[in-house]
Amino acid sequence: MNLNQPTNEAAYLTLLQQVLTQGSRKDDRTGTGTYSHFGAQLRFNLQDGFPLLTTKKVHFKSIVYELLWFLSGDTHVNYLQQHGVRIWNEWATAEQTARFGRSEGDLGPIYGHQWRNYGASKDENGKYRQDGIDQITQVIEQIKTNPNSRRLIVTGWNPAEANQVALPPCHTLFQFFVSDGRLSCQLYQRSADLFLGVPFNIASYALLTHMVAQVTGLDVGEFIWTGGDCHIYQNHIEQVNEQCSRQPFALPKLKLNPSISDIFAFKFADISIEGYQSHAAIKAPVAV
Repeated sequence: MNLNQPTNEAAYLTLLQQVLTQGSRKDDRTGTGTYSHFGAQLRFNLQDGFPLLTTKKVHFKSIVYELLWFLSGDTHVNYLQQHGVRIWNEWATAEQTARFGRSEGDLGPIYGHQWRNYGASKDENGKYRQDGIDQITQVIEQIKTNPNSRRLIVTGWNPAEANQVALPPCHTLFQFFVSDGRLSCQLYQRSADLFLGVPFNIASYALLTHMVAQVTGLDVGEFIWTGGDCHIYQNHIEQVNEQCSRQPFALPKLKLNPSISDIFAFKFADISIEGYQSHAAIKAPVAV
């Protein structure tokens, strides 16, 4: 794979096949077992279409609501569940949250907290004060005022709090890059469930790139996905083989409400996909 050129869905399918045939067989935290490879990269030219996989139907509604939830700073699943999004339910059960002294549904210092209130202190009742770093606001201001900066970074990984949640951030750090009036984004994902999780992550960060580009007055460039432990669970092999047997369709187009100039003002109705043609969804169990 030529890592210096934008790729497309075919490159994702090639990565699936390579990990399945050449990956190391490993045990893992969930007890499921994986085929794993360390270090991979995919590039998507966002000018060519929105990278929502077409070889299986991907639930775009869940992607949008989850990203809006992250951006809001919220870490309770109520918002997601109210909108019919269930992707965090397995980590929000009373059994899971009780491990950390929290009530059912309260996920603790996950993405939204780290993005919007990083390093916050706690009050006498153990609740977070709003005295942390709002990384999203900061990075948008930096893009506007110092687009050549090499410090346009947001981190979801806080070592002091990584053991305080049922699922520490898998997509741990992302960096923006501005060149020729276009905004690109690179994500580093420490743990990459290639079949179930990564299609969501690619679409989510591509969407975020579009949103940030719009509110900073830029066009979109590339989204670059970089994975650390890239794995396929051993109970996903049949599903991976089915997906890899399918031919991709053309990528859809993303439409954003052009009147939105504040990243936190986006609502679900402001975001849509046009021309999304896909093969049928492929169900697979989630490893918790």
